[in-house]
Amino acid sequence: MNKYHSYFLLPQTVNACDYMDGHEVSSFDDEKIASELKGNTLRAYWALMNAKDGVLGVRELQRRLGFSSPALASYHLNKLTDMKLVVKERGDYRLVREVRVGVLKQFIKLGTFLLPRYVLYATMFTTLLAYLLVNFREFTFYSALALVLGVLGTVIFWYETVRVWRQKP
Repeated sequence: MNKYHSYFLLPQTVNACDYMDGHEVSSFDDEKIASELKGNTLRAYWALMNAKDGVLGVRELQRRLGFSSPALASYHLNKLTDMKLVVKERGDYRLVREVRVGVLKQFIKLGTFLLPRYVLYATMFTTLLAYLLVNFREFTFYSALALVLGVLGTVIFWYETVRVWRQKP
């Protein structure tokens, strides 16, 4: 296959944003994306990342984000298209490139869910603390130390998880 074929035929390993409309394009600079991916454009990108198959229409995005008109949703989707993050297909917009800039660096993707990365650590510390409490037999220096460290770790990681969650677009 040559490099000038439609992006519909690309294998998953090729970055589809390098081939748009049959022409090779340069990749958009991450610093420029970071500077432009803010506010409602970031919210639109977040909605596309959470959408099933990464595909959303203009009206669906308008409803999800509570925009006053479809034109506003279209404006932000077109900005994402200009950044080479999405492509327009038959009236819908499809995510072709995921970037981790700004607040997005603090999230991990599990299926269609975006979760704060600290949630895994918080869950681990909570599980370890529960195990420690269930198996607590006698009070010694080491059991007290384990209990204090378990509580501190659990509280700190859940605090960070909630703090990052509140920053989501």
